[in-house]
Amino acid sequence: KGQLPKDDFQEELVIRPLHSGDIYASFQFRTLWDTDFMRENKVSHYRLFPKSLGQVISKFSVRELHISFTQGYWRTMQWGQPFIPSPPGAELWVWFQDSVTDVDATWKELTNVLSGIFCASLNFIDSTNTVQPSASFKPLGLGNVTDHSFLRYATLPREIVCTENLTPWKKLLPCGSKAGLAVLLKSEKLFHSSFHSQAVHIRSVCQDWQCKTTSWELRQTLNSVFDLHNSGQTKREWSLFKMFSRTLTEACPLASSSKLYIDITDNPQGEQFELSPATSLLSQAVVLGDRRTFSVYDLTQETTFGTVRSLNLLIRWKSNEGEMLRPLLHAERYVAGYGLQTGEIHTLMYNNHPYRSFPVLLLDSVPWYLRLYIHTLSVTSKGKDNKPSYIHYEPSKDRVKPHLLEMLIQLPPNSVTEVTVQFERALLKWTEYPPDPNHGFYVGSSVISSLVPSTVAMHTNSTRERPLFSSFFPCKEESSYFVRIYTEPLLVNLPTPDFSMPYNVICLTCTVVAVGYGSLYNLLTRSFQIEEPNPGLAKRIANVIRRMRGVPPL
Repeated sequence: KGQLPKDDFQEELVIRPLHSGDIYASFQFRTLWDTDFMRENKVSHYRLFPKSLGQVISKFSVRELHISFTQGYWRTMQWGQPFIPSPPGAELWVWFQDSVTDVDATWKELTNVLSGIFCASLNFIDSTNTVQPSASFKPLGLGNVTDHSFLRYATLPREIVCTENLTPWKKLLPCGSKAGLAVLLKSEKLFHSSFHSQAVHIRSVCQDWQCKTTSWELRQTLNSVFDLHNSGQTKREWSLFKMFSRTLTEACPLASSSKLYIDITDNPQGEQFELSPATSLLSQAVVLGDRRTFSVYDLTQETTFGTVRSLNLLIRWKSNEGEMLRPLLHAERYVAGYGLQTGEIHTLMYNNHPYRSFPVLLLDSVPWYLRLYIHTLSVTSKGKDNKPSYIHYEPSKDRVKPHLLEMLIQLPPNSVTEVTVQFERALLKWTEYPPDPNHGFYVGSSVISSLVPSTVAMHTNSTRERPLFSSFFPCKEESSYFVRIYTEPLLVNLPTPDFSMPYNVICLTCTVVAVGYGSLYNLLTRSFQIEEPNPGLAKRIANVIRRMRGVPPL
């Protein structure tokens, strides 16, 4: 009997207190499995890796899969950069193996299968909201793929995330929600937060620095920001119980590593907040181009839980002073114009670095019913034209495919770069409007990818042992780090017919038929008979008395 494939499971929770009094919690669960899903004899024995996803990888020849479900918008200027970014709604991007012959058909089938696994509306992904980026969304795992015909990207900005999406996500974990950090994932608390995002990332990674052996990595992440005021708290203090209505009692028995990290970089001497219970274990990690310090609680050690066998970490603020460093890269987007015929999309990108310029890659996917006038495209920085060094544009086809616009733009230091393009609104067929047409139509977020200058040397060895939250995006050079940010989705009104008109016509027609035709029909068909007038009351009483006496009535 051959040796079973090696697999490994790690879990960690990072908590970052924010200067606003809010708190950011990020869960990371990673399953590594040394196996080959593409071999001829199918993988049949699963231990830690979920079988449903393993079958998806082998059936659809997936090289890399990234899917996220997000409720709320990440406020970069208040909260800083997230460990793993995601846009509002649902996002899915997949790299297929070279062996796939019909990528579009495989993509359509894959979205339907994932829709069933995650109980989501991914079956609404079709050719009208799918694009094939030419430069963005390079593989995050192994393989220097240059043929982007095997890549597909789609978003559903209107997707609502709720408990039916969280439950199947938790079932993919080796311990489910029965043990370990996942016991904190109580939907009642998570969905009352300001921001909530859950994601699944599948890719192949190196096992050693020479990359002689590879393994599949499944990374499940969940990010949440809890608002101080929405939670009804009067004091600036947080605990695991206040955030999740649960405390930690044990690590997942199947996990090789289970840790809780608290970011104390801005609190070196404990002058801003204090932790209870205290821990002497400290760790440093380079995250998003900055060296951060963390207090670490190792859940595999019984001493972490103390005598009560329960860990309810308490963070109590002492001072409200201090402010967050502004992120080096920030973006926002809005629609300008008036009326329901034309408009203009404005995208603003902020480079807050005092003296370094760097390039960004902007990807915009615009639905076909907003007809872009690409000759009106303008890029300006500090009042001057900023000519992109690379432009890729694919025009839309009505009811078939969306617009795709990708540009490589150099952002000058300490500047705001504005990208504007005008559009015309199309008039849809009356059957193409949603049930609430006056709510508006959503346009997915712009995606901005960049290598941002780092203040400290980044680690380029991807196999080096480090926390999960600092090892998601691969790093090729020490002087910069990769960051991807998303703008707000847009809500655009289209010319909408008066859908109440058919109702009015039906009501008026029914009234005319009932009143007019009904009266005429009654006059033509009713037969009239002469009836004798009813006898008076006195006469009827007299006749009753006469009957009782046996006398004939009057």
